[in-house]
Amino acid sequence: MRTQVGIIGAGPAGLLLARLLSRQGIDSVVLERRSASYVLGRVRAGVLERSTATLLEEADCADRMHREGLAHDGFTINFDDQALRIDLAELTGGGVVIYGQTEMTRDLMAAREAEGAATLYEAEAVAISDADTSHPRVRFRHGDREDSLICDFVAGCDGFHGVSRQHIPVSIIRAFERTYPFAWLGVLADVPPCSDELVYARHEDGFALASMRSRTRSRYYIQCPADTRLDDWPDERFWDELQRRVGPLTAGHVTRGPSLEKSLAPVRSFVAEPMQHGRLFLAGDAAHIVPPTGAKGLNLAASDVGLLARAMTAFYKNGRSDLLDSYSSRCLSRVWKAERFSWWMTSLLHRFPDTDAFGRRLQRAEFGYLSGSRAAQAALAENYVGLPLDPPA
Repeated sequence: MRTQVGIIGAGPAGLLLARLLSRQGIDSVVLERRSASYVLGRVRAGVLERSTATLLEEADCADRMHREGLAHDGFTINFDDQALRIDLAELTGGGVVIYGQTEMTRDLMAAREAEGAATLYEAEAVAISDADTSHPRVRFRHGDREDSLICDFVAGCDGFHGVSRQHIPVSIIRAFERTYPFAWLGVLADVPPCSDELVYARHEDGFALASMRSRTRSRYYIQCPADTRLDDWPDERFWDELQRRVGPLTAGHVTRGPSLEKSLAPVRSFVAEPMQHGRLFLAGDAAHIVPPTGAKGLNLAASDVGLLARAMTAFYKNGRSDLLDSYSSRCLSRVWKAERFSWWMTSLLHRFPDTDAFGRRLQRAEFGYLSGSRAAQAALAENYVGLPLDPPA
């Protein structure tokens, strides 16, 4: 098979890249090792930065997001017995959109199918060769046969466990990682949200988050030990603990119901440098992971492919290679700022097992400073709604 851009991974990053390229007349083939139904069954993030929403508009895949997405102008932090609302609109002139990753993926899938572009599901990429030449090759298994995809560029959007990152030589790649000593226990339920906006809560026994996917579907999380077993958390126990942690101002508005999905998400940070080798480019979780506290994972993946689509467009339309050459450095500038922000929010709102009384007082002091400083709130709001897509290095 032959195409201009070979894309490994049909999650939101891979499909968004394919659609952005298609809008510029650039052909691509997408390889996905899972089935389409499996990809759509993954319940993930739901907070979209304004730059991500803009990219969906550029991809002509934003109609349903505009109809069904929930525009949020702020969010609340409950810290012990105090509440602080961060007014995103007033502090930044913008906000975020609540629109589930599953729905974004569904829209991108439908657009790609409508244009008749090639997406091969249950096609597992097994090796990438000749990445440092003008015609890299992706070998993949599809059904009972093996085949090769020859292309001008390869985009690795295949997640942390995918093959793409493994094909950057160990002599040039470096990994930075931090694993936090806790996880998030999440529940999805068809009950109305307890608040019109997200509520982040810091409690002496751990963090909690009240979120939503729509006006009738809620997504809740609580901090738990990393070795937690889902079987130890029946619904009733989860609702009891959630209401205790979100605080009295929020707890009374929580509607209980049977869980549709229950999950355990580790909290960790990971960055691989560089994000490119020859004509192989990494995007999303293949290159970086952030703690979920700042809602940056999906948005970073979108910004990666937004920058990559612009660079490839400049190459094919104008013969420019400078944006491709600087792809990694431009992405990493944004990635590390998001890592810093996610680390900061995680440190402020979670209970760390080794934090002593002095450390807990520092958390309170940090919240006190945030509460009394418009400048601190503006910095938080600026990071939350998202930094510019292509910031200066």
